[in-house]
Amino acid sequence: MANSEVLLLKPVEGLGAEGDQVKVRAGYARNFLLPRQIAAPVTTANRKQVEALKKRRAEREIKELSGAQELAKQIEKVSIAFAVKTGEGGKMFGAITANDLHEKLVQGGVVIDKKRIHLHTPVKTLGKHETSIKLHADVSVTVSFDVVSENPIEVAPVVEAPKNDYYPEKKSIRRPKSDKA
Repeated sequence: MANSEVLLLKPVEGLGAEGDQVKVRAGYARNFLLPRQIAAPVTTANRKQVEALKKRRAEREIKELSGAQELAKQIEKVSIAFAVKTGEGGKMFGAITANDLHEKLVQGGVVIDKKRIHLHTPVKTLGKHETSIKLHADVSVTVSFDVVSENPIEVAPVVEAPKNDYYPEKKSIRRPKSDKA
């Protein structure tokens, strides 16, 4: 397969950041990266641009890291509690999802992308729970939240299994062998 080397002008997820020289398939470079001006072919003139790109990249990364650290401090100050409707025995109707967490954070004054909240499975039980929010490659915050019942928890009545009078004991039912062989 034919490969070509290109200089990235913009960061590409899973490939590299601006200023990186990467090898990609020729078709990917020709049909996607070059027409969208995300990358440029490797030439001596383009290599001179690399220094400016690397400087801009370093400035951007420092800015993103400091912004993520500030946001992490804001998130740690926010306390989150969900009041949910419950049925018999404290069983929840529905579940708490990442969207619900995002809404509570926005109400608390924290502006964050929904995709950064890593709640692996929806929460379906009452109590204290934790989830992580990845703000940057180097910064992640653990957020704890409470799920409480809106109404008083009613204890579910215990129902005994009905007795089966047809088979009072578990016995093996065998018929005697007949001698008619």
